[in-house]
Amino acid sequence: MKKASFSRVVGQAATALAAIMMVAPVVWMLSTAFKPEHDVLIPKPQWVPEHATFQNFRNLFAKAEEFPILRWFFNSLGIALVVTLLVLAVTSMAAFALARIEFKGRNALFILIVATMIIPNQVMLIPVFLIVTQLGLFNSYLGIILPGLASAFGVFLLRQFFLTIPAELEEAAFLDGAGLWTIYSRVIMPLSKPALATLAIFTFMGSWNSFEWPLIVTNDIDMRTLPVGLSIFQGRYNLEYGLTMASAVIITVPMLIAFLIFQRRITEGIALTGLK
Repeated sequence: MKKASFSRVVGQAATALAAIMMVAPVVWMLSTAFKPEHDVLIPKPQWVPEHATFQNFRNLFAKAEEFPILRWFFNSLGIALVVTLLVLAVTSMAAFALARIEFKGRNALFILIVATMIIPNQVMLIPVFLIVTQLGLFNSYLGIILPGLASAFGVFLLRQFFLTIPAELEEAAFLDGAGLWTIYSRVIMPLSKPALATLAIFTFMGSWNSFEWPLIVTNDIDMRTLPVGLSIFQGRYNLEYGLTMASAVIITVPMLIAFLIFQRRITEGIALTGLK
C-alpha cells in the first residue's frame, strides 16, 4: 500500500514538474508582453508586471505600414481555415475508400501512404517548389495551400476511426437503397465528429504555425503569413523584448484559445482512434 502511495506521489510530482516546465515559458511570454521596456531587464524577475501596459501592442500595430500585422493575421487565418476544410474533405474520402471499399492493393496503398510520414518535409521542399513554380503558383495563396492538402496523417487517423464503426450500420443503409456517397456523408461522417474535430485542430495548428513553406513560396510582404512576417519583424527589433513577446502572443494566444475550447473533442478523438 505504501509502495503504491509512494509511486502515486512520484508520478504526480513528475506530472506537476512537467506542467510547470511547459507553462512557465508561456506565462513569462505573457508577462513580458505587458511590461514596459525598462521593466524587462531588471535584475529581479517579475512574473506579474507591476506596471502593466498595452504599449508594446500599440507599438507593434503602429508599424503597420512597414509590417502589416493585420494583413499577415488574416492571411494565416484564411489559409489555415481553407487548408483545414479541404484536408477534412480529401482525407475523409480517401480514408473511407481505404477502410470500406474492397479493391486490389488496398492495404499496400495504405502502407505506402503511411510510409510517407517518415520522410522529412525538408526533403520534399525543392521538388514541391519546382512543381508550384512551373504551375505559376509562386507568390500566391494557392501555392501556399495546395501542398498542405496531402495529409498522410489525416488519412491514417480517419481510417483507423472508420474501422471502429460497426459495418452493420452501412449494411442497413445499403439495404435501404443508399449508395456509397450517401453512406459516407450520412452515416460515416456524422459518427466521426470526434476524429474530425481532432484532425481539424491538428491541421489548423500545423497550418497556422507553418513557417518554412510560406517563407519559400512567397516574396511579397503582403503575402506573408503571421509566423513569417513576425520573424522578419523580430529580426529587426530583436533587442526590444517587449515588442518581441507581444508579437509572440499574437501568434500563440489564438491557438491556446482554440485548444482550450476543443480539448474535449481532441481527447475523445485520440482515445477512439487509438492514436498514441
